[in-house]
Amino acid sequence: MKIHQLAPGECYRVLGSTPDGLATTEAARRLAEYGPNALAEIRRTVPWKQFADCFTHFFAVVLWVAASLALMADWRAPGQGMATLSAAIAGVVIINGLFSFWQEYRAEKALESLRHLLPHMVTTIRDGHTQDMPVETLVPGDLILVEEGNLVPADCRLTESSGIRVNDATLSGESAPHSRTETADNSPDLADARNVLFAGSSVTAGHGRALVFATGGHTVFGSIAALSQSGPENERSPLQREIHWLSRLIAAMATTLGLVFFLVGQWMELGFWHNFVFAVGIIVANVPEGLLPTVTLSLAMASRRMAKRQAIIRHLPAIETLGCTTVICTDKTGTLTENRMTVRRLFVDGSFFDTMDQTPPLTENFEAALEVCGHCHDLRSQSYGGLERWNGDPMEIALREFAERFGFVTSGERKGEIPFDSDRKRQTVLHRQEQGDQILVKGAPETVLPLCRLTGSELSAIVAAQNRLAAEGYRVLALGWRQGDGTLTSNQELWEHDLMFAALVALEDPPRPDVREAIGRCREAGIRVIMITGDHPVTAAALAREIGLEDDPEMISGDRLRLWSATQLQIALDRTNLHFARVTAGQKSLIVAALKRKGHVVAATGDGVNDAPALRRADVGIAMGRTGTDVARDSADLVLLDDHFATIVAAIEEGRAVYENIRKFLTYILTSNVPEIVPYLAFVLFNIPLPLTIIQILAVDLGTDLLPALGLGAEKPPPGIMRQPPRDRKQRLLSTDLLLRAYGFLGPIQAIGALAAFFFVLNLGGWRYPEQLASEDPLYLSATTSCLTAIVAMQAVNVFLCRSDRESAFATGIFDNRLILAGVAVEASAMFMIANVAWTQKIFGTAPVPLAAIGVILSGAFTLFLLDESRKLFHLQHRA
Repeated sequence: MKIHQLAPGECYRVLGSTPDGLATTEAARRLAEYGPNALAEIRRTVPWKQFADCFTHFFAVVLWVAASLALMADWRAPGQGMATLSAAIAGVVIINGLFSFWQEYRAEKALESLRHLLPHMVTTIRDGHTQDMPVETLVPGDLILVEEGNLVPADCRLTESSGIRVNDATLSGESAPHSRTETADNSPDLADARNVLFAGSSVTAGHGRALVFATGGHTVFGSIAALSQSGPENERSPLQREIHWLSRLIAAMATTLGLVFFLVGQWMELGFWHNFVFAVGIIVANVPEGLLPTVTLSLAMASRRMAKRQAIIRHLPAIETLGCTTVICTDKTGTLTENRMTVRRLFVDGSFFDTMDQTPPLTENFEAALEVCGHCHDLRSQSYGGLERWNGDPMEIALREFAERFGFVTSGERKGEIPFDSDRKRQTVLHRQEQGDQILVKGAPETVLPLCRLTGSELSAIVAAQNRLAAEGYRVLALGWRQGDGTLTSNQELWEHDLMFAALVALEDPPRPDVREAIGRCREAGIRVIMITGDHPVTAAALAREIGLEDDPEMISGDRLRLWSATQLQIALDRTNLHFARVTAGQKSLIVAALKRKGHVVAATGDGVNDAPALRRADVGIAMGRTGTDVARDSADLVLLDDHFATIVAAIEEGRAVYENIRKFLTYILTSNVPEIVPYLAFVLFNIPLPLTIIQILAVDLGTDLLPALGLGAEKPPPGIMRQPPRDRKQRLLSTDLLLRAYGFLGPIQAIGALAAFFFVLNLGGWRYPEQLASEDPLYLSATTSCLTAIVAMQAVNVFLCRSDRESAFATGIFDNRLILAGVAVEASAMFMIANVAWTQKIFGTAPVPLAAIGVILSGAFTLFLLDESRKLFHLQHRA
């Protein structure tokens, strides 16, 4: 037989203990055998490895190789800026790696947070003496004292109890407290036993003694801790996978081009090292060195925007993952609801009242109901920050607040009580007023109604009202009372006879504000919402209907789910009205895993310890910031500061915008690759002076382009983005249309404009083909500066064009994005410094641009703008 099925005396025998507790020597022996009452450390990625990973991922390796090649080229052919290039590329990798580590470093606090939920000291009986001991020293067989306000330190079997009620919402997900008793329980499952206290739950009322039967990792709490650490630790987000693929593609393209032109140079007998430097230049021109910092900084900026919308991102790639979310697995308690009990309906004098909108007539029965709610409880008043608040059972707090809302004022004094227990299922109080004694009773209707004076028709009407409220998902209590006299004080047997029925009160955990609207927006965005809760199926179904989640929800219980195979679960998830109730932490993880196998991108929400495993397994874990436990927050990627489900929709909107913004600045960055490559091709194929030096390429990629690109990363979500279906996770970031626009349209126009400026200045200075110019020749310096300036000017125009690949720059609002405007201003100022300040001229090999060339440069920028706007107009007309 299991521990909960045994009588209290038998439990002592099975666990080798006594009513006087364990002997100190035996406790010490067991501590050595079973270990401390603490959760075992689970191996994680050590910080130094996480740090190293930020500098050794594939794209970082590509840049390290490029830096090494540049350094080798400088060793063999100094004076061409290769050493500066090598240092700059290495600096990019180092700075980006440090920033990424700071932003993405995941301090694994889950176990520490779990320990914070357990008390540090516990009152234990050993050798017949009561003593306070560190919770870590508890062993199986220890006898402990529990009382209202305690957190349970281990899995225990009650041996004595007086009105004990516990709240295990962080473990089960069910918000209502449950009574506990010491009597044997024949339930087949330990989780359903009414004489067991689980580690991590809290005692809301009563006191008693309990026998420890499981400690540390052997507790239910410990098993959830293990589950919360067993998620896919190294699974990449969709954005990380896409960047990894993009890195390989860019590396392959750059290496192939470099190799091809190296072979061409060898065929043209340019000389090995001269040719090698040229090949390195081709590779560097094709690798967008600014991509890494731009993506990282863009995600960081998005996280700041989301913080203003009450959503804190703990792991940057999760921002974009939100954008392709197809399913949200949401907890009920504390996520869709407010995680507090409130009196919502009242049945009094034969009528129903909605206590949120209606005030019942002040009849004798209604006044009696207020007296019962106001006096029949075990709450304690405590001061928090100068304010008096009630502390105790959430249900009793709700009843007291209900009474106060309708004018109840405390008066008189309590003269006696028959406490609530699991057998009686009611509480009775003798309260003395000036006008005499009152008997006040509250409890389950089936235990209170038989004590009341009711006719058959009255009883039938009340039972019908009870059934109606229960079917609507409410927790229903009956209130009874009677007027007494002084003879009742010492004779409790007379208290609960001949009662007057006062009312039925219906309590609920109310839905959060705006949750109905948020679920509607999810449906409009093509996102399915599945409720997964530990609460009762009837309660969950009623909430689903109330918030517009489902008109006819199909609730699958944990017991039924336990009988299903993985295949059955996957097939069942095709039913769009499917939701889950009374599920365990492990089952919630299985549901998330099944949805992922079906190809969904899953976001899972929750606030309790029981939610942590699913939060870690999901593509995006979303925890509540106010009511959530530390465990849930540390297992999540996103934390909602206001606990509003509606904030998830705002976060998904930002996530969708991030993906689009990455595509925008990717187009912008890749466009400048073409005018950086073409000058090298012209240099080799047509034997002209090199129009753009390597250090000037670096000035574009890591200098002037960076801030405007960040401005594109800060674009607001466009209108209608939440009326589109989720992005297919197989959709490529670097799509064919993006490549054609960057490399086949915008880039060639920029290349022509840049070379036009270069040759204009050369011709202006009297250069004749195929004359070669020294690298220090003022004409050559001025010509390359003009080429660089033309690229920068056209990129300043391009940033406005890249805000949309279909809408006109005027339609998107040229002056709406202040960061883009600031970036263009900084870009222009930087280019002016590079061309005209002596120390920057020395670094970048530049000289002032002739005034006559300004017109050519501006003409190139205007032509780029005019041609892309014409393309957009053509597309718009044909789409119409």
